Amino acid sequence: MWNKDIEAIDRKDLEALQLKRLKRALELASGTSFYGKVFRDNKVDVSKITTLEHLKDLPFTVKNDLRLSYPDGMMAVPKSEVVRMHASSGTTGKSTVIFYSQKDISEWADLVARSMVATGTSKNDIFQNMMGYGLFTGGLGLHYGAERLGCMVIPSSTGNTLRQIQLMEDFFTTVIHITPSYALHLAEEIHKQGIDPRDLPVKKAYLGAEPYSEATRDKIEEQWGIDAYNSYGMSEMNGPGVAFECTEKAGMHLWEDFYIIEVINPETQEVLPDGEAGELVLTHINREAMPIFRYRTRDLTRIIPEPCACGRIHKRIERIKGRTDDMFIIGGVNVFPSQIESVLMKVPEVGNNYQIVLDREENLDKIIIKVELYSKMFQGDLKELEKLRKKIVEELRALIVVNPRIELHEPGSLPASLGKAVRVIDNRKL
Repeated sequence: MWNKDIEAIDRKDLEALQLKRLKRALELASGTSFYGKVFRDNKVDVSKITTLEHLKDLPFTVKNDLRLSYPDGMMAVPKSEVVRMHASSGTTGKSTVIFYSQKDISEWADLVARSMVATGTSKNDIFQNMMGYGLFTGGLGLHYGAERLGCMVIPSSTGNTLRQIQLMEDFFTTVIHITPSYALHLAEEIHKQGIDPRDLPVKKAYLGAEPYSEATRDKIEEQWGIDAYNSYGMSEMNGPGVAFECTEKAGMHLWEDFYIIEVINPETQEVLPDGEAGELVLTHINREAMPIFRYRTRDLTRIIPEPCACGRIHKRIERIKGRTDDMFIIGGVNVFPSQIESVLMKVPEVGNNYQIVLDREENLDKIIIKVELYSKMFQGDLKELEKLRKKIVEELRALIVVNPRIELHEPGSLPASLGKAVRVIDNRKL
């Protein structure tokens, strides 16, 4: 699945391919009820989009646009050519629905297989997929990609921890796909079975579906004795496989033969030069059933301007710092959950689970951080516990400039996450 002609393509040839695919995507989208109206209302003549620079003439697409176009206002091919749909949970309104033709499904599998090869996975690997299936794109996306690569796939899905451990032991699983929070929880459960996770045949993990810090990746790698790879995807852009680390682990290659990447200032909407951090904006140029243009992901990152040592020329993005809508304000200070996690995961006495609770007392915002202790460090010495609590307070205050209240909890006392972790509970909205 290593495709030198695409992955190490000359930059000018790649841009020519992008423009060709962009034009085709615009033609398809013009026939949809949603984009047809958007183009008319904004006086966009798609025939005049003759350079990649003209992409800036198109308006942004936001998540609410997908809800407004529900159920099929963005479908760009006849319904008879659609072979699958995926959808978000729709917890804040109508679901956001994505459609795929057979060509889209096949090429998505190719893209995921390409991503896996970039990390050194081969058809000789045993791949255990611990992500959810169904309308969520994460499970099926990696499943199809791993099969396309030729791996033996174990579709174990989420939860049922003892079964996961048995499958890893019995079938010699070498690669897992898992949320970071469940990877940490699973390591604890494996220890409870009298097994050291580092003695299992697992050698690689693909982490995704929730924000996490570099310190969390380091902790997972140390506890499992494996290489853990960052990946990026979202249902609006297919699902997993939008961007993936290679073996260099120096940023995620965003596959530009499928996507045009922009990074903007989220306030001014100005397009930023490579290297500057802002909000990631993506245009899907190679999905025929549902192209999407200039989609504001709300994810914060930057394009890494330097070339990658692996030889791939597709631009790399840094790990996602957070989301513009994940950020919370406490005492007038902007705070991202990943900032707190980066501190907690570096403290040896801290376990694998934590919660951030935002509350209001006497009209003042308060932040309470509940932290599980590492089982081997939990001795119950009150003086040592108080010393640890003060250490965490000082390190967090130095980073987020807010004075948090730290609660230390016994190992296993906080709710465990078997899927996407709920790290922040904001009681101020209740």
